[in-house]
This record gives sequence, structure tokens and C-alpha cells, in this order.
Amino acid sequence: MAGLHALDRFIGDEWPSFATEADVRAFEQVPYETRILAKSTYEALKLGAARNPQTPAILWLANASADEEPVRLSHAQFLARVTQVANALHSLGVGPTDVVSMMLPLIPQTFYALWGAQAAGIVNPVNTYLEPGHIAHILRAAKTKVLIALGPAEGFDIWQKVTQIRGELPDLKAILVVEPWGPPPEGTLSFDHTIAAQPDDHLVSGREIQADDIAAYYHTGGTTGLPQLVPLTHGNQVYQAWGMALMFRTRPASNLFMALPLFHVGGSLTHCLQQLSAGATLVVLSSSGWRNKGAMPNFWKLVDRYKPEIFAAVPTVVGAVLNVSMAGSDVSSIRMVTGGGSAIPVPVAETYKHRFGLSILETYGMTEASSCHTISFPDRPVYLGSVGHPLPYSHVRVVELDERGKTVRDCDTGKIGVVTMHGPGVFKGYATGSPDAPFVDPGWVNSGDLGRVDANGYLWITGRAKDLIIRGGHNIDPLGVEEVLYDHPSVEVAALVGEPDAYAGELPVAYVQLKAGMQAESADLIEWAAARTPERAAVPVQVYIVDKLPLTAVGKVFKPELRTDAAARAIRRMLAPLLKPSGSTADVQVAAHPKFGSLATVRITGPAQARDQVMPKVKEKLDPLTLKHEAEWSDTEEEIE
Repeated sequence: MAGLHALDRFIGDEWPSFATEADVRAFEQVPYETRILAKSTYEALKLGAARNPQTPAILWLANASADEEPVRLSHAQFLARVTQVANALHSLGVGPTDVVSMMLPLIPQTFYALWGAQAAGIVNPVNTYLEPGHIAHILRAAKTKVLIALGPAEGFDIWQKVTQIRGELPDLKAILVVEPWGPPPEGTLSFDHTIAAQPDDHLVSGREIQADDIAAYYHTGGTTGLPQLVPLTHGNQVYQAWGMALMFRTRPASNLFMALPLFHVGGSLTHCLQQLSAGATLVVLSSSGWRNKGAMPNFWKLVDRYKPEIFAAVPTVVGAVLNVSMAGSDVSSIRMVTGGGSAIPVPVAETYKHRFGLSILETYGMTEASSCHTISFPDRPVYLGSVGHPLPYSHVRVVELDERGKTVRDCDTGKIGVVTMHGPGVFKGYATGSPDAPFVDPGWVNSGDLGRVDANGYLWITGRAKDLIIRGGHNIDPLGVEEVLYDHPSVEVAALVGEPDAYAGELPVAYVQLKAGMQAESADLIEWAAARTPERAAVPVQVYIVDKLPLTAVGKVFKPELRTDAAARAIRRMLAPLLKPSGSTADVQVAAHPKFGSLATVRITGPAQARDQVMPKVKEKLDPLTLKHEAEWSDTEEEIE
């Protein structure tokens, strides 16, 4: 008889306990490769479907309403569609290393297109809310061979974007269109008609998919802020499904609300693959997910009808549904609440504890680790603010880094450092082979976050590591200095970033926005910080008082803009003593660069006779910087002409 876990050959009719670290270590005595039953996502879906082929895999609600009848796809029907998609793509020439990009909302076709494309080649699901130029960049970088897209449809501008960019994709051979109304546009193929002509019971290609085969590209900002393609293997993704089903204790036929997009690893792996490979059901809350105006107001009525055991969502959604009336709804089915992506607010966690007697299990991870890497274990004490422990067979280290982003040493218990991850879910490097692939040691990916591990092994996230300033090997967390500056009576907003320095690598500088009607001098603010900052190395060497600090759409200080501004200021300051005697000037522009992360472009303007004397000195001054740079000369006379 099959055990509780469809992907695990050793778990029987009881879920294992992870109440102690000793329990985890004992569980890990069986090698992961021996334990796992599926090499590929296609095999994982087959194992899930085998539990009860007639159980719904997808219940799709067009309007996210509890009163409507859903579109139903059983596991048997869903697996058949996945197989047909793979065969259709094979017939179009898609092989194991060819890329199929997707521009689709949360409609039923999206789900079987995602997994069918992985059975044929490599899938590249794209955020359709991005601007056309951004989408074109991603599709070109992926070398897209086939594009599956939504045709002209009310409420979506996907097809308009496709028409804008299709001519910019040199590798594109075919477009498959999901057409809600009317025939497919000229020069394209109907997705539904094309797959319907294919066998649904076997892969025509005869492909035997291996765990190390690349299954998907997911796009992320990477460490430079520019788009990066993260290749995840079949093994990476199956591990996420296996691990989260283990943590969620997912049962066949149990329901999970699906409202996250499939271009995000949380939606595609933590929710979708995890649920389907367990033989369970996804209740899809419309083509727009949480963006649908009815999803939130109907939430508790949907809980009453579909009886989900797990409520998994981003913290904003977890909090927002508390403001929706539960009157008349039976919500007792929920036994677990999880949230990830950002910290759970204290009042939200306390409300769930009071109303439901449930602690929110926080999750933590990243695209490069196939989504969730740690979680608050359900059979251990839950501490608000902690993201728990790594999944079995995965590991976390908190380390100090040098200026090259490599490990100097592991941090002591309780000390804040950079969070790094290792395990079966961690990728092997960006698709472009970018030099900023964030590995601090072989197999250990830099999360981009600061954190600490306490004496009981709990991980606590304390900030963003990309904000970390490394001064001569000394790691400076900006938060402490920013808090000191906020205490100044004249300061409204403060931010600390690093500027390039030839000797120390980076030096801390502060940007300050003053309160209306208040005044302060830079020197006074430096003195204020020096008197109250415990670490001398963390005291800002410069304070720039500005009218307004740049903010993100959610009101956070946008530090990438400050870092580029600080770099430009630092270079101008460095070069000023060299240039002034000859009457030369420097225009400095610092911007993101796909290869170097950031690039400083320095244009020196001066008398022609000074060039041979000035430029070698400029090169000598700039070359010790870790910031990549290029310098060029422009004669003053040419500018006048």
C-alpha cells in the first residue's frame, strides 16, 4: 500500500516527526536520492495522479465566487493534457534544450502548458505585467523557440504586448495562442486545437527525463537589479514539491487555494507542483488570482465551500482576509497558515492565534533555491519573526563575506551575517553564466539577506545583505547607523549606503532628508552619528542632505539609486585634485550593467595638450576601485566647435 507521501518511498502511514534536530538527522540517514520516487516533474505528476485519477486536480473559478460551479479537470484529464502539450511541442521541433516561453494568466491551459513544456523542453513563464521591452529582453535571453500566449482578451493586454515584441525574437519559430474568442491571429496556431491532435497516453519523443535536466527558467532581478534567468532542474523542482508536501502534510484530495502566478516559484512549485504531485486539488481563484476584485471579499465563503486545510499566501493577503466578514461561514477546516516573502506583522499573527488558535508558520527562500528553503516546523515551538529551520537535506549558514562576496568565516551563534543556502533545491548558476552568480562557496548561494541563527537553530532575517557595506573586510549593517540618524531632531528620513574607495573597498555615506522647517549641517550630523555609533568603522564619512530621498512604489527608500549617486560623487571627488590644475572637468555616470553589475562611465573634458598628462593619472586613480569603470577624453576645443 502506498504511504502518505506520494513522492517518498520510505514514508508509510504516519508522518515523521521533526520535533528535534535529532529527528531531522535520523530522517536524513536515508539518502535523499534513495528516498525520492520521481526524477522529473512529469513523473511527479504521474505519481500524484495515480493516487486517485478521478480526484479533481484543478477546480477553476472564473469569478472567484463560492456560488459558481468550477471548471473541473480530474488528475487523469490533467495528466492527459500535460502529455498532449509535450507531444505538440515535440511536433514543433522542441527538444530537451529548447525553450518554450509562456505569457498566460491563471487559466486552466496555463497549468498543463507549464508542465507539458517541461516534459518536452525548458519552460520560461513570464510575468505578463512587465513592460514590453522588459518581456522582450527575457524572451531573447532565453532564446525562445515557441511562445504560448493568450490571444486578444478583455481585461488583458498580453496579445498587444506580443504583437509589439514578436519581431524582436530571432529564435522564435512558432506562437501557440489560447484564443478565448474567435480564431487565432494570423501567423499563429491554436493552442487547444494543436494539442487536441496529439496522443495523451505517452510521450511521443520517448524522452527519459533526468533529474539534472534543466526544466525551467524563472526570471529574477539577481544581484545587479537587472533581469537574470534562473535555471531550475527537474530535481530542484521535485525537491520543493517533496519538501513542502512533507511540511504541509498534504493529503490526497485535499484542497489548496491557488491565486499566485505561475511565473513565480512560490506559485508554480510551493503551491502547484506540491499539491498536484500529492494527488491533491488546486482551487484556482480566477485568471487574475488575488488581483480579482472578488477573491478577497469571497474568501471565507470559499473556505466554507471548499474546506482547505492550509491557507498559504503572502503576508499582505494573510492579513487582509482578517478584515473580511466570517459571518455564516464554517472556517474550521484550516489547520495551518503559512506566509512568506516578507515578515508577518505582529498584530496579524496575534489575531490568528486568538481567533483560530493557530501560529503562522513563516517560510523563507528565493528563486535560486526553488522557492521555500526554511519554514517554522509545525511540530516545534513557533517564534514570531523567525523563519524556522531548513527543510530536511538542506542547510543554512550565516557568514561574513569579503569584498569579492566570498566567505571569510562563519558567524558565531546569534551574530548577524549574510544568510547562505545549500541543498537539493539550490540552482547551479544563472543561464547567462553571469560573473555575479551569487555563490559564496561552491554550492552555497548568497540569499541577499542578513540574518542570524540562535542557539536553538532558528533562523531570523534581519535585513537585506545587498545593503551591507564592507569596509576593509568589516561588515557594516546600515540599520544601526540609520536609527542613530533618525534620532536626530531634524532628520525625517535617513539611509546609509557604500561608496567605492580604493583602499577600503567601500566607505559608508549617509543620505538625509530633513523635516520641514528644520535645518542641520552635514558636519553636525556626522558628529552626532560618531557620538552614538558603537562601531567606529560604521560612522559615515559623508552626509549628503537632499530635498527628497527616492522611494519605491511601496514607500521604501530606493537604495540602488543612492548607491549609484554615491559612486558618482566619490569618483568626482577623487578626480577633482587631478583635474583642477589643467582646467579639466569630469562628467561621471554610474548605471547598472548586465555583465559587471554596475559600470562607471567617466568623461574627462579638457585642453587637448593636457590629455597625455591627465589620462594616465585618471587611470591610476580609478584602477584600484572594485567598481568597473571606463574613461574617455574630450578636447575642450572640440566641445567649443
